[in-house]
Amino acid sequence: MVNVLIKTDTRYPVNRKIIRKAILDTFKRYKIEKIDAEVSVAVVGKRKMDSLCRKYLKDEKNHQVLAFALEEVVGSQMERAQAGFVNPPDEILRLGDVVLCWPQLLEEAAKDNIMVDEELYRLTLHGMEHLFGEHHE
Repeated sequence: MVNVLIKTDTRYPVNRKIIRKAILDTFKRYKIEKIDAEVSVAVVGKRKMDSLCRKYLKDEKNHQVLAFALEEVVGSQMERAQAGFVNPPDEILRLGDVVLCWPQLLEEAAKDNIMVDEELYRLTLHGMEHLFGEHHE
């Protein structure tokens, strides 16, 4: 079972079902089934996101989504394939945290002329891909 922990401010009308669906769809896409896992999702404002970007990314860019994996797997593809998460005593795989910036998400949805839930789904998927080790330039 995949446990999704969602933390958000009440002023952000986040569709929690969309977040859960995006996370479960990511597990299915990677063909990961019958696993006890946990993922945390935080929906934050612009000031909090800017603070996280300065602290962890050392940049001033506007980011819609950040992902913080509990284990960073680096190296060649072969080294990454041989690395793995250490099973904790309670046998729950804690992947890490996805942080979504609600105001940035709304701006991007309006700019792309799509529904907010569609952008929420897309960004949650994107964050999950990072937790699973997918990176882009």
